[in-house]
Amino acid sequence: MGTNFQYSKTLAMEGSILTILGLIPTWGWVLGIVGVILLLRSLKEFANYYQDKEIYQNALTGIKYYIVALITLAIAGTGFIVGFALNDFPTKIGVGNAIGIAVGIAFLIVTFVFYVLAATHLRKTFNTLAQKTGEHSFETAATLLWVGAILTIIGVGVILIFIAWIFAVIGFFTMKSPQQQQPYASQPYGYTPPSEQSTASQTQSYCSNCGTPLKPQSTYCSSCGKKVDA
Repeated sequence: MGTNFQYSKTLAMEGSILTILGLIPTWGWVLGIVGVILLLRSLKEFANYYQDKEIYQNALTGIKYYIVALITLAIAGTGFIVGFALNDFPTKIGVGNAIGIAVGIAFLIVTFVFYVLAATHLRKTFNTLAQKTGEHSFETAATLLWVGAILTIIGVGVILIFIAWIFAVIGFFTMKSPQQQQPYASQPYGYTPPSEQSTASQTQSYCSNCGTPLKPQSTYCSSCGKKVDA
């Protein structure tokens, strides 16, 4: 596979932590950008390692949607500023005020749509990682990230998103390579492992008179009544 699992894991942990630190006021955005870059790099490595390109593609698409959401949010903010600043708002509302506010509301809605789309794609990435690694922390992170994006409009979502990234860090910290995992392959009902089948066939005895299978520790054949040979 040509990919160092431990290196990718370290990159993912560092990227996730820096992404969380991106919430710090003033210079936090710098840490956030570095964190996103490291996280994308690690997810690309994991995509190669697990031979599943969707891990990286969904994450990359999600980041692109986040960028679009930031751009539309900036346009919405500009619209509101223009709408509230023109004329003598709120004592006097002119056409310029109405257009500015309308633009602000429209792009705010667009921002929310792209924000939810971004969270949806990242949720797919985390769910795939959960399936590949068996780490349930990724499933929790995926759910909280998506629900948090929807509930951002009432403020609670920001807290959920923060918690989601904490679970993501935990997932990256505790994840194990396929060689370290102990997968359980489910089998059809009634399936008997070959080793047990051979053992069963070896221990099964039959009546020497009629050929009926004998029960363990039987003294007489249940079919013909002949005494079992010792």
